[in-house]
Amino acid sequence: MPRYFEATTIFNFTWDQVARAFWQKYPNPNSKHVLTEDTVIREVRSGKLFSKRLIRKTNPSPKWAEHFITTKNVNIVEESIVDPKNKTLTTYTRNLGYLKVMSITEKVIYKESEEHPGKTIAIRSAWIDSQIKGFGRAICAFGYERFKKNCNKMVGGFNYVLANMFPPHTIPPATHNLATTKSKLKDAAKNASELAKAKAAPIYASLHPNQS
Repeated sequence: MPRYFEATTIFNFTWDQVARAFWQKYPNPNSKHVLTEDTVIREVRSGKLFSKRLIRKTNPSPKWAEHFITTKNVNIVEESIVDPKNKTLTTYTRNLGYLKVMSITEKVIYKESEEHPGKTIAIRSAWIDSQIKGFGRAICAFGYERFKKNCNKMVGGFNYVLANMFPPHTIPPATHNLATTKSKLKDAAKNASELAKAKAAPIYASLHPNQS
C-alpha cells in the first residue's frame, strides 16, 4: 500500500533568499550522498523560470534489499518552477531507476509565510510506492521512515547554505523590486547551472546515448 508523507518547514529567511539559495544548496555538510548534478533545461516562460536537473545520489540499501537492488547509486530528476510575481518556488522530484522496487515522488512549495513575515514556509508532500508483490507494504514502510529521516538532513543542509549566503547582518528588507528579483533569481540559477555542469558527470548523455 502506498504511503503518503507531509511536512511543513519554516525557514528564517525571506522568499527571495530561499529562491536564490535553492540553486546552490549543494554541496553542504549533509549532502555527501549527492554525487553530481546537471542542469539539462532552463528557460523563462511567461515570466516564470522553468528548470530540470538530473541529480545522482548514492543510496546504500539494507541487506534485505540487495536481492532487488544491484547498485547503490540512483538518478533523480528534479523539475522546478519559480514564479517571482507570486513568490512561489515549486519543485517536483522523482527517482528514475528501480521504480518497481520503490518509487518516490516529492512535491515542495516554497512561499512567503503569512503568519511569520520575512520568513519562508516549505510545504513538502511525498508519495512512496512499491510494486514488489508480497514485500510492497514492508518496502513502503521502510521508504517512509528513511525519507522522513532524510528530510531532517535536507532541511539542516539547506539552512547551512542559507546561513552562509545570508548572514544576519546582510538580511535585506522584505520588499523588493520585481524586476530586480527576477534578474537575481535568473543570475543565481545561471551561475549554479554553470557550476553544476563543470562538476557533474555526463548523466544526461548516458541516459540518452543516441543523442549527440
